[in-house]
Amino acid sequence: MKDELFLRGEKVPMTKEAVRALALARLELHRAGHLIDIGAGTGSVSIEAALHYPALRVTAIERNPAALRLLEENRRRFACGNIEIVPEAAPVAVAERADAIFMGGSGGSLTALIDWSLNQLRPGGRLVMTFILQENLAVALAHLAQLGVPDVDCLQLQVSSLNALGSGHYFKPNNPVFVIACQKEENDV
Repeated sequence: MKDELFLRGEKVPMTKEAVRALALARLELHRAGHLIDIGAGTGSVSIEAALHYPALRVTAIERNPAALRLLEENRRRFACGNIEIVPEAAPVAVAERADAIFMGGSGGSLTALIDWSLNQLRPGGRLVMTFILQENLAVALAHLAQLGVPDVDCLQLQVSSLNALGSGHYFKPNNPVFVIACQKEENDV
């Protein structure tokens, strides 16, 4: 989905289109019944997932009041009745375990959120995290290694878009984004 389709706020983060597409693919939602979106922001990941998979139950966790307003407006705009908004800071109690968890923001609680996510996932569930800060990438990779999570996949995504400049064009770069994907072991309970 194009970024322009979402209502946005000046200080509310949004996972951009190319990153969102990669994250959604890595979540493997075709085999999921429940997705948790931590730090949902505008709701771009939750909404695109909910629209592509109408039977998917989505729990969007967000603590920022401005983001919550946009998230609710976007949910209504796209008529996504399969998204439940939880207006709290993660980690938070969620009754149903998830098949997939997306973390777009950690709010300074990265290792606690990784632990919570792996605990909240069903065996075989997928965890996908995105970062722009190298320090968060390093912390996440080290913590996953310490926990013994196998087959951690990490990519750096650098996207540039064509823009007009005078009578010509140039590619304006976006910030690089790191995408980590891993799977909870099937035999882990």
